[in-house]
Amino acid sequence: MFSSKVSKLARSILSASKASPSRFYSEGRRAIAAAASVSLTRKAPVFASNYGRAGSESGFRTWIAGALALPAAAYMLQDQEVHAAELERTFIAVKPDGVQRGLISEIISRFERKGYKLVGIKVVVPSKEFAGKHYHALKEKPFFNGLSEFLSSGPVVAMVWEGEGVITYGRKLIGATDPQKSEPGTIRGDLAVVVGRNIIHGSDGPETAKDEINLWFKPEELVSFTSNAEKWIYGVN
Repeated sequence: MFSSKVSKLARSILSASKASPSRFYSEGRRAIAAAASVSLTRKAPVFASNYGRAGSESGFRTWIAGALALPAAAYMLQDQEVHAAELERTFIAVKPDGVQRGLISEIISRFERKGYKLVGIKVVVPSKEFAGKHYHALKEKPFFNGLSEFLSSGPVVAMVWEGEGVITYGRKLIGATDPQKSEPGTIRGDLAVVVGRNIIHGSDGPETAKDEINLWFKPEELVSFTSNAEKWIYGVN
């Protein structure tokens, strides 16, 4: 496994290549120095001697394209960053009725089995005022007060899930707002009966997801990591 120092420099090289030739040139020299201290299948001194004959920035650019095989993490990081940019996050909450009925693990397992990744979770009892902030878009509705009272009536399991298409498909996993109109196989279709006790909430769009995540979680409460299962979930043949 590559050292964190080389991985950091690999990121720097990728960034530099998009900026200017001179920065790309200098960052590459730093990468060689760092790579020389790392034990790899291809030894750094071989590439270092080639660098001495590069002769120009254009020559160095040609050389570094091959030399980047040395810290292969450069390409790996680039792939990971591109893939990460394609992933989105959504806010999912198990409401007080779902918590009281012991459905937390059932709901989590459905998202996990789909292939989505849990990057934030906590159990809270929100105040009515906080619940009102969550339902602010429904403030003018006659049922707003009842919704706020119910959400603040007991523990809520707040979660952030990450994955490709997780906002749209997360809603499909959840089912229609009215359980009577939810298809069998969905969470509400299988586990809920009436709309007033539909056990789960999910963001209905990108902007809503962003707002709800920011409302319920601080940035440091969320984690970013690459799951070992992702190559089996997102692999391309």
